[in-house]
Amino acid sequence: MIKRLQKPLRSNSFFLFGARGTGKSTFLQHAFSAEKTLWIDLLDPEQENRYALRPGELTDQIRAGQGRFDWIVIDEVQKVPKLLDVVHAAIEAYGVRFALTGSSARKLKRGSVNLLAGRAFVYHLFPLTSRELAADFDLHTALQYGTLPGLLPFTTDDERKAFLKAYAMTYLKEEVWAEHLIRKLDPFRQFLKIAGQCNGEIVNYSNIARDIGTDHKTVCSYFEILEDTLLGFLLEPYHASVRKRQRQSPKFFFFDPGVTRALNGTLNVELVPSTYAFGKAFEHFVLLEIVRLSDYRRNDFHFSYLRTKDGAEIDLIIERPGSKPALVEIKSTDRVDERDVRELSRFLPDFPDAEAFCLSRDKVRKRIDNVLAIPWQEGLTELGL
Repeated sequence: MIKRLQKPLRSNSFFLFGARGTGKSTFLQHAFSAEKTLWIDLLDPEQENRYALRPGELTDQIRAGQGRFDWIVIDEVQKVPKLLDVVHAAIEAYGVRFALTGSSARKLKRGSVNLLAGRAFVYHLFPLTSRELAADFDLHTALQYGTLPGLLPFTTDDERKAFLKAYAMTYLKEEVWAEHLIRKLDPFRQFLKIAGQCNGEIVNYSNIARDIGTDHKTVCSYFEILEDTLLGFLLEPYHASVRKRQRQSPKFFFFDPGVTRALNGTLNVELVPSTYAFGKAFEHFVLLEIVRLSDYRRNDFHFSYLRTKDGAEIDLIIERPGSKPALVEIKSTDRVDERDVRELSRFLPDFPDAEAFCLSRDKVRKRIDNVLAIPWQEGLTELGL
């Protein structure tokens, strides 16, 4: 059993959001193994149908079982959003604590659900981090196939590829099509492949719309679906003015490297060090590690990127409350030199209070032109993660 880094506070009801397959159910089963728990699994069609037809049945169960349950777990609560009204009332009337999992916030938002008006905390669960995998972590495997928990039983590349292809199809079938999030499946299927190919790049909504034969507004809604189903996130451009920050185009990153490769059709392409594809995959993975660990530590870091008109770029700017901002360059090289930190050095005078880091596969810690070049795993700790 892998020990997860997420540690929800047990004094209050909470939501646990995460994409399909991140291990939410397993996590809660382990967390509440010693508790008296009523478990409602809305992935079970029979249970989903029962509570959809009569959400008030949950109230009847709570009344009948008063004092018998320490917790009530509702798995994939977005399947029956009306249950949240019952949950809200039960928290108020009976002081019951709930653990509510979800792989999509879209139906909850559309149903004007207010996530219990603050009466439940909100946490997230991601694919496994390198720290959670510990001795079982292998960088090459993580770049090739990602770190979804469902991959752990498999020992061959063919098995891992089959799993990821099935995952991509499950997402289309169960998370998007079955939930009626889109009207037509084929344009969205084409969009997913292009979005996978553009992972980590600045989003050009108009170009994508032209490629799949739709309009700008539809492409924007597709990216919203990916965010709402927790399949990825937007990284906004940096600017000291929030208003200006919102006027520029973001980058989009999928939540897992393996799922990205399944969606863009490159699972059979071997990632070779010193190639462009390997470098992009490494940058993607390290950025995901930073975002995941920051969420688990609940340190309120804010992330953005910077690109100038002449193409100079900082991969990641981390605004850290209580600490100096961090300018981060991510390089897949195993030997960092002056060329790798040139752009960071160029930007440092514009950020007089910032610290600059180059995270890479180089095992030697060094300082070059006021940039701390450091092995990527040590760098996570240096960043406060």
